[in-house]
Parts: sequence; C-alpha cells; structure tokens
Amino acid sequence: MKLDNAGIESMIEGMDKEARAIRDEALRMMWWMRGGLNYEDAMLLGQVEKEIINQIIKDNMKSTKDSGLPFF
Repeated sequence: MKLDNAGIESMIEGMDKEARAIRDEALRMMWWMRGGLNYEDAMLLGQVEKEIINQIIKDNMKSTKDSGLPFF
C-alpha cells in the first residue's frame, strides 16, 4: 500500500479515533461497574466480552428504569 502525505495523515487520524473509542468504551465500563473492573483488565477484554458487558449494562439500566427504583 502506497500513500501520500494526506493519505498517511488520514490513516493516522482514523487510528487515533479508533484508539480513543476503545479507551472510551473501557472507561465507561469501569464507571458502570463501580470499580469491579480496572482499566488494565478492561483493555484486555476481547470484543465479544465487551459486547456482553455492554448488554448487561443496558439490561440493568432498563430494569432500573422499569422498576422505578433509584439509579444511584
């Protein structure tokens, strides 16, 4: 693959955006799990595990909303 300067810059920006999204997802999972998952472990999770955890979070949010119980 041969890229000019603009292509290289675009590729780097795309990689930076992807890396930020990965860090954002890990940090959000940590917050929702209230310390039950640390940053290093969150970063080591595979995509399937991340998807499962995110679905558990969504399910718990829905259950809390539907039950009328306080969130915090």
